[in-house]
Amino acid sequence: MGSNLTWHDASLQVDHYRKRNGHHSGVIWFTGLSGSGKSSVANRVNEKLYEKHLQSYLLDGDNVRHGLNQDLGFAAQDREENIRRIGEVAKLFTDSGTIVLTAFISPYQEDRDRVRNLLPEGDFIEVFVDCPLEECEKRDPKGLYEKARSGEIKGFTGIDAPYEAPIDPELVLHTHERDIETCANQVIDYLEERGWV
Repeated sequence: MGSNLTWHDASLQVDHYRKRNGHHSGVIWFTGLSGSGKSSVANRVNEKLYEKHLQSYLLDGDNVRHGLNQDLGFAAQDREENIRRIGEVAKLFTDSGTIVLTAFISPYQEDRDRVRNLLPEGDFIEVFVDCPLEECEKRDPKGLYEKARSGEIKGFTGIDAPYEAPIDPELVLHTHERDIETCANQVIDYLEERGWV
């Protein structure tokens, strides 16, 4: 970071935006293996928030890699930087009074904790989309597991790269046992209990 930088305090702060929007803001961080249903559930939750006339936005892993993070690969340090950038963007959304949903494999607990620590306590909800590897492989919506098993893709999470399941997530969704709508309702119910919506 350059030494000639000075933080500029804006006159409008997060509390102003939350008051105007009429709801809390924060990060709902969906994590899980590829094919677990992260994006599907996050997208449905986002639709439900929109239907309630709440300010929300969805950041999806693949979509972000088409733009902001298109310069990053999938080596460990690139994955770390990918999540660091998303964490900073998610914090900006939170500061603007927005409920931001993120759907990223984000395989390392340390990286997810780093994002949590960017935010005030209570503004980060870690949602573990818990789906067995075997089921994710059966689904294989992008054909990635097949490529990883054949050696065409190296360093694929769950095959030849680790996935660290959340230690103490706020919410666990079992997408192999419940459909997308039920899981999305589980998230909405949790947000209502927390007083976010």
